[in-house]
Amino acid sequence: MRVAVVSGGEPGHVFPAIALCLRLIEAGDEPTLFTVGPWVDAAIEAGIPVPRLTGLPLDDAGGREDLGRWQHERAAAMATALVPWIAAVRPELVVCDVLAPGGGLAAELLGVPWVKLSPHPLYEPSRGLPPVGSGLAVGTGIAGRVRDSLLRAATGRSIRLGERQRARARLGLGLAAREPGPAARLIATLPALEVARPDWPGNARVVGPLLWEPTRDLLEPPPGDAPLVMISASTAVAGAAGVAEATLEALGGMGVRAVVCTFGVPPAGLPDWARAGLGRQDVLLRQASVLVGGGGHGVLAKALLAGVPMVVVPGGGDQWELANRAARQGSAVIVRPPRVDTLRAAVSRVLGGPGFAAAAARAACLDGVWDPVRVCRDAVTGAVA
Repeated sequence: MRVAVVSGGEPGHVFPAIALCLRLIEAGDEPTLFTVGPWVDAAIEAGIPVPRLTGLPLDDAGGREDLGRWQHERAAAMATALVPWIAAVRPELVVCDVLAPGGGLAAELLGVPWVKLSPHPLYEPSRGLPPVGSGLAVGTGIAGRVRDSLLRAATGRSIRLGERQRARARLGLGLAAREPGPAARLIATLPALEVARPDWPGNARVVGPLLWEPTRDLLEPPPGDAPLVMISASTAVAGAAGVAEATLEALGGMGVRAVVCTFGVPPAGLPDWARAGLGRQDVLLRQASVLVGGGGHGVLAKALLAGVPMVVVPGGGDQWELANRAARQGSAVIVRPPRVDTLRAAVSRVLGGPGFAAAAARAACLDGVWDPVRVCRDAVTGAVA
């Protein structure tokens, strides 16, 4: 099966796309990844075909008065630019990351079935949930149901405006105003981070996290047998700043070891009980007692799969939503903003409460998840309900 995988360039989106490509290759299929940014070379080194794309509309959103309209117009322009690139690989299927809607439009223009990849829980609006991003659990009782209804009404105006803007962009491409939607949806998360909804799409499949380590390097923790605190700086643009420095200060005198895993410049002046640099997070998590980091889906999923509880310092985007889901599940404590005193108290609480580790171990369960390769193949044959 020839598959075109279209992804945004942020780590939280391109890493799952790379992981999916590697799963497809392992199954004997032929994926081609269409993305831009600093991870193209790493994907090629991993054995994935990645064309060096040119002619894409890569202008940013700076200074845009109507950001929603710009996003839909940009998706349409991206689709037009992608069509010849995707057509060249003659795909039987296009997989489109949620941040790259132009890939789905390009698939429609080419008459090829497409699948939407959500590298996190399903975030589409629901008639039974509070708006995604609020971090709220479903309201209970009359007051709770009224609260959720009011919140949905407030966000509903923006959603309807976005639908009209998307329809105009589609008409400009010669497509029908009404979007038919993908043949299937890959929800690449843990069941423990998903929530029940009355309008779950019939073609949505939870496939478990799609994780990829961008380095082979190993980061050696400080010697000793004291509890190891792993600190992971957020890769998202909207991630909270200064988490590593504040956490290191908070851990002073606690009798723990620490390792800061970062793509960027590691903190300077580390104490002898701390190390910092680039290293495989999955290997470090096997040794960690607690993770301190942003609320991005990738690091949350890695921690839970390893059965490691968390102190989450959420930034913007969907990090507040994810942090609250993990906290309700029992595996995380939320700290915002990242002050030294609150970080110290949160780490002490997690280390001293065995219930957090037990909840993280429960969250590692992948019972009932689908094989993403099977879902992709079913999308081609029309077997997805």
